[in-house]
Amino acid sequence: MKSASLVRRHPIISLLALLLLALFAWVWHERVALRAFPQIISAYTAKEYCSCRYVMHNAADYCLGYVKQSVPTSRFVDDPNQRRVSAEGLGRSSTAVWVGEREGCRLEP
Repeated sequence: MKSASLVRRHPIISLLALLLLALFAWVWHERVALRAFPQIISAYTAKEYCSCRYVMHNAADYCLGYVKQSVPTSRFVDDPNQRRVSAEGLGRSSTAVWVGEREGCRLEP
């Protein structure tokens, strides 16, 4: 009976505690995907920009707009001579390099 009276006396605190518990359960369930998220930002930016620029032969300004995301990248380097693109976001960096006409661009390990 004490727990029922606690809920009746403090309904907002009880609701917030329940929502916090639900949030924790969701984070635990999605922990693998959430851990991979920071790497996805830089990898997507590098690979898509490389493909846009060197496979589709679009202008650099167009490709920068094409890969723009709501989560910004902290560093972006396009090396047209080597056809190599590096991007860094959320503390992770990725590099994509143009392999050839038939292969396109590939992320470096």
